[in-house]
Amino acid sequence: METLPRETIVDVLEGRLREEILTGSHPAGSYLPPERELADGYGVTRTTLKHAFGRLVQAGLLETRHGVGTRVRDFVRLGGADLLPMLVRHSPDWLGEIFEVRRGVGALIAERAAMKATEEQRAELARLLGAVAAAEVGDAVQLADIEVHRALARATGNRVYTLLTNTLFNAYLPMRSHLVGPFLDPGEAHDRLAPVVAAVEAGDAKAARAAADAYLAATERIMLDGLGIA
Repeated sequence: METLPRETIVDVLEGRLREEILTGSHPAGSYLPPERELADGYGVTRTTLKHAFGRLVQAGLLETRHGVGTRVRDFVRLGGADLLPMLVRHSPDWLGEIFEVRRGVGALIAERAAMKATEEQRAELARLLGAVAAAEVGDAVQLADIEVHRALARATGNRVYTLLTNTLFNAYLPMRSHLVGPFLDPGEAHDRLAPVVAAVEAGDAKAARAAADAYLAATERIMLDGLGIA
């Protein structure tokens, strides 16, 4: 058994401030009240407040200027995809937009992989696909499926596709237990993904793109149905 983490006052304050920023209580571009006023309002010390500020600056939600104050960063306009895991944890609404990108980028990656994959990479894809069928429970099937997609991204020969794939999965993973629907049956999960791998192995870019689009659309529909989202 794992020991449950204990929240510190900094953790609680960070969470409260993050929620207020993401819900617009502290709008983008606005300055937070002076530190002493804010600390008194939350009933914490200024040291605790500074620690919470430091975490939120690192997360890309705040920016501080010496002698000026602490301002809420316009994270949607200026932030990067590294914010996605935090945003998904805050609001599942972000998943719809992530799925849209997943589908477009995933189909393109499969197409490029069919054009660029080496024999060694094709063999790796076949091995990883086999691991999907061999997995015994939904969580393991899901993680095995993810490794196939990471391998597809590597097979494009473009490292940016690999990093983008990792970023999308990092955003997806915090909620993966709620999105396990397509992976509950290992055989079905394997058969759903197999046409993508087969087209890449055959070097058929057009078929790979079509198969990936069909796979991504089908799994997206199952995941959203599991979340009760039409």
